[in-house]
Amino acid sequence: MARHTFATTVTLSNGVPFETVSKMLGHTKITITQIYAKDIERKVSDDMNNLRAILGSKKENQNKSNHHIG
Repeated sequence: MARHTFATTVTLSNGVPFETVSKMLGHTKITITQIYAKDIERKVSDDMNNLRAILGSKKENQNKSNHHIG
């Protein structure tokens, strides 16, 4: 788990190139390191979906309160 956190949170999320992370982790093939990138992409997608839901909820609440003002 520590290796995964290091690869995703500490290095790849902060712009360290795959090649460097691959060497740091001792991977013999870059394709192994790219698995970690898929986790990051999934996390970004999940975060964006959550943000979209929050913004949609706020907009919906704002629209409801605007209708009560008039």
